[in-house]
Amino acid sequence: MSVLNTYQLYSYKKDPTIPSFDDNMHLLIMDGDCVLCSHGARIISAMDKKEVFKIAPVKTPLGTALLKHYCLNPSDPQSWLYIANGRAHSSLDAIIRVGQQCGGIGHILTVFRILPVSIQDWLYQRMARNRYKLFGYTDMCALPDAKLQKRLLK
Repeated sequence: MSVLNTYQLYSYKKDPTIPSFDDNMHLLIMDGDCVLCSHGARIISAMDKKEVFKIAPVKTPLGTALLKHYCLNPSDPQSWLYIANGRAHSSLDAIIRVGQQCGGIGHILTVFRILPVSIQDWLYQRMARNRYKLFGYTDMCALPDAKLQKRLLK
């Protein structure tokens, strides 16, 4: 069981350090400097036909505050957070849930559910820790993609 499951639903609403945000949406907190994350944000933007996702880079006040609220380190490359319906998810579990919500080819990610959580976490940690080496740096917020720009919370 994920440590994030121990938090009450909408626990962030009681935290005065969290900037106000519309929690009727599905919120992703992801690295704004990683090529892999930036590419993933563009894919989510293209697949999210219902336009329910918003994205806050880790370095934004909202991203940093939410990560800290859930005891995740904003400077740790493993910090990736998905908040939907008042509940937070992280690691590969969050990515699988995002794929399911987007639908279509995103459902392919559910194949990772057959793996024990410990292996899912191990895979995610290996990718997260080496993402800059493998994929490089970029600036998600500087991307010219207008569809993605309207989803970014700054």
